[in-house]
Amino acid sequence: MPKLHPRILEATQVVPSARQLAWQEIEFYGFVHFGINTFTNQEWGAGSENPALFNPKKLDCRQWARVFKAAGMRGMILTAKHHDGFCLWPSKYTGHSVAASPWKDGKGDVVREAAEACKAHGLKFGLYLSPWDRHELTYGTGEAYNDFYKRQLRELLTDYGELFCVWFDGACGEGKNGRKQEYDWEGYYDLIRELQPNAVISVMGPDVRWVGNEAGVCRSSEWSVLPRHFGDQTYWDLGSRKALMKSKEPLVWYPAEVDVSIRDGWFYHEKQDYSVKPLAKLRDIYYKSVGGNAALLLNVPPNQEGLIAERDMETLISLGAQLQIDFKEDLAEGSTVTDTCHLDEAHTGQMVLEGGDTYWHSGPFDGPAELVLDLGDDYDIDKVVLKEHIATGQQIEKFSLYADLNCAAEGKSKWKQLAKGTVIGHKRICKFPEQRMRRLRLVIEETRGFATLKGWEAY
Repeated sequence: MPKLHPRILEATQVVPSARQLAWQEIEFYGFVHFGINTFTNQEWGAGSENPALFNPKKLDCRQWARVFKAAGMRGMILTAKHHDGFCLWPSKYTGHSVAASPWKDGKGDVVREAAEACKAHGLKFGLYLSPWDRHELTYGTGEAYNDFYKRQLRELLTDYGELFCVWFDGACGEGKNGRKQEYDWEGYYDLIRELQPNAVISVMGPDVRWVGNEAGVCRSSEWSVLPRHFGDQTYWDLGSRKALMKSKEPLVWYPAEVDVSIRDGWFYHEKQDYSVKPLAKLRDIYYKSVGGNAALLLNVPPNQEGLIAERDMETLISLGAQLQIDFKEDLAEGSTVTDTCHLDEAHTGQMVLEGGDTYWHSGPFDGPAELVLDLGDDYDIDKVVLKEHIATGQQIEKFSLYADLNCAAEGKSKWKQLAKGTVIGHKRICKFPEQRMRRLRLVIEETRGFATLKGWEAY
């Protein structure tokens, strides 16, 4: 085994936390931007809006949950408070909330209804609480505002059951006093770790990073091991060997989340009813994000009635149906995998098909390693799903996938390259024109120290 540079050796030893591993399994979940902006036709409210405007007469969070579930999502994140400061729960620390609205005579709680809807439909629940509050008079005063914010955060962390995610953005505008607020990020994180230890802290947090755009675009190499402070998140290369060697920062596990809206805006606007992203676009985003070692956070904003609009709903249901068709039957199940090397008999190539926490491990890596999947018969296949055993880190740096295009009866091998890439990570979906094949060969060409694989599926 070649001797590793100390920086690359460090990278081989970085692994995800238990909360990060659990989050990675969720893969696809929804964002719900809903609040006073829904009723003022704005994206960013000023904080001076009259709470009487908030009156969603048909609000049905269970409809949201049903649609999300039908789309194939496994969770929901609700904007409990956006930059305007209007709270979707009756916070004890401000009058600017649903308690001052005519909805349910001021006795309603959107956060509670959303949490209960998620629980009823088997979805994980998460919350967004904007650090920027354009209504709160203490904003910009430092400690006083941070104390106010932490009191509201505590309400959300203790009153609505288990959360899988607390989502922050970095918006930090000027307060009414002309000063910007210095957020007590470490204090916010400590509170979350105390009260919701299983929740990941996303974007402006240590667990999950922003992909760097809001267009649904994922990098072709979306690394999870990065320097702690890696600078501009829009850089195309964040975690290659070259990028790691440039930085002296400690390395951390910091996987990507792709956030994108189903519409042009993040809140509902009637004029955008005909600009909902089509099924083909959403499917492509899913393949390249969930299938590119990232998670997909798709925003779906309810309308003024408190419902997901018909066009959005129809598109999401179609997406879920399409994904069920695309991944209905794993042809690799019950097949045979052989390998050219393995660590021991508990980590042979066959382990990639066994499920659970079993996996193939190459052992010390010294040159290409190969695994061959024999399906037992000829099948028409157009996609393969690969999964690295990321609990032991992200190790694979270059791979190629081939198919034996000769039918079983011909007795000769005719290998054709179907896909190639760098990162596998939690999940890599390799899509290619449909072809008939019986055998597939995966060649691991470069790694950071060893290679692992816990899943290999064919559709």
